[in-house]
Amino acid sequence: MLAAVRRLPRPRLTGLGGGLFAAAAMLLVGCVDGWLFDGSPLVYGLLFLPVSAVTALWVRAADLVSAPISVPIAFAVGVVPIAGGEGGFGGHAMALVTALAVHAGWLYGGTLVAGLITCVRKVRLMGRRQRAAAAAARAAAAQRRP
Repeated sequence: MLAAVRRLPRPRLTGLGGGLFAAAAMLLVGCVDGWLFDGSPLVYGLLFLPVSAVTALWVRAADLVSAPISVPIAFAVGVVPIAGGEGGFGGHAMALVTALAVHAGWLYGGTLVAGLITCVRKVRLMGRRQRAAAAAARAAAAQRRP
């Protein structure tokens, strides 16, 4: 299992790239969901969770904070094709707001997934940096001894 995970691609997206990836993926999910499943909120929400996780895993370490911010924006972008609405811009805007309110559980869940993954990655990164600094300090102390 671990070997299979290690074979997965390890792209490192910038904060903007992660947001664009998530938005494009969710727009595609929304279009496919509207086309194949008639805008099923369950399908859309279930597919939002892995997109959130992948976005949080693929963003660069320097841009970790951007993943939990860009994922809800991507959710809103992707819900546009399945929101429906009639009567011009106002009708579509109200349908979008209603869809966001009704599907808030999925939105919070995906944001939580992205937040947890980025927190774990940040803690691991900080631990690695501390170990590297301690090893460098030990090496410098060993060189000073005669």
